[in-house]
Amino acid sequence: LAGTRIICDRKFLLECKNSPAARTPPCCLPQTPGVTSLAQSSLVKLEELKERNESEEAVPGEQPRAAAP
Repeated sequence: LAGTRIICDRKFLLECKNSPAARTPPCCLPQTPGVTSLAQSSLVKLEELKERNESEEAVPGEQPRAAAP
């Protein structure tokens, strides 16, 4: 079996990374939580971590607790 090999140089690939087409998602891309967008539970966890970090920064003399697994 023979296949087709596509060869691109480094400069071309780096230019593609910065193109406007590479920066916008396709218009027909479905919203799948955890795949194409953050999962709802991930958003809640991010908010909890943010609040915990802000509360730890508010009390400078207290030692930070180890994170539970």
